Amino acid sequence: MFLRIFAGNLAVPPLEVEESDIAEGPGFGRDPHPLFEGTTMLEATAANAVYPKEVLVTGGKTFGDVTDDVLHPLESFPTWRWWACFLAALGALGIWAFSVGTFVAKGQGVLGINQPSGWGTDITNFVFWVGIGHAGTLISAILFLFRQKWRTAINRSAEAMTIFAVITALSFPLLHTGRPWYAAFWLLPYPNQRQLWVNFRSPLLWDVFAVGTYFTISLVFWYVGLIPDFASVRDRAKNKIRKLVYTILSMGWRGSTRDWNHYEMAYMILAGLSTPLVLSVHTIVSFDFAVAQIPGWHTTIFPPYFVAGAIFSGFAMVVTLLVMMREMFGFKNYITMGHLEKMNMIIMATGMMVGYAYICEFFIAWYSGSGFERYVFINRAFGPYWWAYWIMFSCNVFIPQIFWWKKARRSIPIMFVISLYVNIGMWFERYVITVTSLHRDFVPSSWAMYVPTWYDWGWTFGSFGLFFTLFLLFVRFFPTLAMAEVKSVMPQPGSSSHGGH
Repeated sequence: MFLRIFAGNLAVPPLEVEESDIAEGPGFGRDPHPLFEGTTMLEATAANAVYPKEVLVTGGKTFGDVTDDVLHPLESFPTWRWWACFLAALGALGIWAFSVGTFVAKGQGVLGINQPSGWGTDITNFVFWVGIGHAGTLISAILFLFRQKWRTAINRSAEAMTIFAVITALSFPLLHTGRPWYAAFWLLPYPNQRQLWVNFRSPLLWDVFAVGTYFTISLVFWYVGLIPDFASVRDRAKNKIRKLVYTILSMGWRGSTRDWNHYEMAYMILAGLSTPLVLSVHTIVSFDFAVAQIPGWHTTIFPPYFVAGAIFSGFAMVVTLLVMMREMFGFKNYITMGHLEKMNMIIMATGMMVGYAYICEFFIAWYSGSGFERYVFINRAFGPYWWAYWIMFSCNVFIPQIFWWKKARRSIPIMFVISLYVNIGMWFERYVITVTSLHRDFVPSSWAMYVPTWYDWGWTFGSFGLFFTLFLLFVRFFPTLAMAEVKSVMPQPGSSSHGGH
């Protein structure tokens, strides 16, 4: 089922075409068809039956309708739904600002970190938000290279999600330094009079380069895709300030053949650069744990396990955002049930990969012959943090199995609730990995429980406020669908065939 998504043949099952079903006459029967040189009409018709054209835009929309619908949120006063969501996000952002402000003023003592648990929610949230950002690049770059046309209605939102998730993620290691205003001075690797250099063998420094590269490429990739749509906003703008802003953002786009040639070449190159980052970034994030000698961390399964988990949580967040956009802005004809069903299939498939990794971890611990390794995993499942482990396992492995039923995959309330459960489960996965491997050290005299304080929970919950505030501002001022790409998969004027990339 998962592989069929990439085959693009999810619309209907293959049809059988008999010789007798083909009408006789000029251009039919055994005459060669002009669109299928070297084949008979029967073979061409059978090929069309086996590989049907999936309708990606419903409602009989025209090209003009696409432009009007996508730009309507930008050109009109926000609806009460947008204001309700935005005020809720601002409230959560206020909690984040209060927690961070208190932390900066009073220091790390307000958090629950201790010895031996020195990371706490800081690194838990960092790994969680970096993982959220992975689905955007996967949808934009990898599905583009595989010529999957169903990505066109959802890639813009997924790319924006990547940018805002990485911004949210980077706030946590910066604040974890304790005094972030000294971080650039002491941590950046540049020639200095102190003759001090960062440790290039540390995976924490590898994170700086990996996440920094990922953010830069993703930002450029997102912006390049927006340029044609910025030009559309510019051309329709009636306010002088608005026209000036979008004129600058569109960078002189005129829609000429030369512009499109350069655009498509740049987009292809950026997609090629982004693709290896999907695998490399969260692999390097997993090295934060895997290169350590601590039981529960020092394992080679972490890189693929983290990548699968990142795609799992990222696609769940994309579903959450797409359902909100679909209902908030009336994009039901563009974000169809077909799009959402494919996303849910990927969530189910990656959820099973993550569940397989959970089981493998116990096998690896048993097979290692190390008493310390075995104890860590027994402690995870049945120790004082058992509740966190089983929340993780239930949300990530058991609950997504409901997507085996087609009605569940195509139900808006069910998929929305499950996407929330998946992200709760993935947050607890990072919490379990971080805390349960540290709170009971090699020496029982150094054991200590890690209990998050209100400030830990405040900036954890508030980080969602930061993320959703940025995303809601994006849907208010930027085109949320890639209009040019959506039009490319619609029936072309004067033809019943669908367009292509």
